[in-house]
Amino acid sequence: MTDATKTPWRLWAIGGVALLWNGFGAFDFAATFTRFEPWVSQFPDALRDYIYALPLWNWIGWGVGAWGGVIGSALLLMRNKLAVWAYALSLIGAAGSNAITLLDPPPAEVGANPVLTIIIIGIAALLLAYAMWLKRKGVLR
Repeated sequence: MTDATKTPWRLWAIGGVALLWNGFGAFDFAATFTRFEPWVSQFPDALRDYIYALPLWNWIGWGVGAWGGVIGSALLLMRNKLAVWAYALSLIGAAGSNAITLLDPPPAEVGANPVLTIIIIGIAALLLAYAMWLKRKGVLR
């Protein structure tokens, strides 16, 4: 069998959607971190104040989670087994950085949604599980 026939079509679909999902998260992180005015100007003042008051460990976790997901998705599309490690870092970063919104919720006027936090962590966990499954099946090398 050739490499092309061994690659399940689902890898391309899931990998492509994952790259878009994580790419948006990485853009959101980078634009917020750099205080990119066209992006952050759409946030309510209370949300901006909350975000910029987050501790350093939260910013690090957010960056690792977002960029780990982008790297993991790119590696998944390249069928590289290092996607598992990148997705593991992404999950750790996502869980760590989002823990603060569950443990110490933002003010009510910010309008944070804890369901979104759970969705973000859940998708990171599912992508890690998928990459691990592909590695066990020999699709990632």
